[in-house]
Amino acid sequence: MVKVLMIGFCLIIQMQASVYKQNCLSCHNKLPVSIDKFFYRYLLTYSSQGELKKQMLSYLQNPKEKNTIMPEAFISRFGIKEKTYLSKEELKSALDEYWEEYKVFGKLE
Repeated sequence: MVKVLMIGFCLIIQMQASVYKQNCLSCHNKLPVSIDKFFYRYLLTYSSQGELKKQMLSYLQNPKEKNTIMPEAFISRFGIKEKTYLSKEELKSALDEYWEEYKVFGKLE
């Protein structure tokens, strides 16, 4: 009985995990390059919250070598990500959480 309750509890927690944690971190945590490095590369290239999210959304919806800002050596080693099955709204939700996690604005003194 205790095992059934524990399994049920774990399933409930899993279902409540955010799109970002469930779908982004689960893969990015397996890479030797931490996920914040992607964020900072996009931030250096696009500068603003709106433009960063717009460009990342565009790439996530259509991941192609010509659309990436990652260096050629990175692409050669890890390749291009597979196209996502997430909806546009799910991607936007994940990007919102990603932004909140790594934004530097308002954190620097």
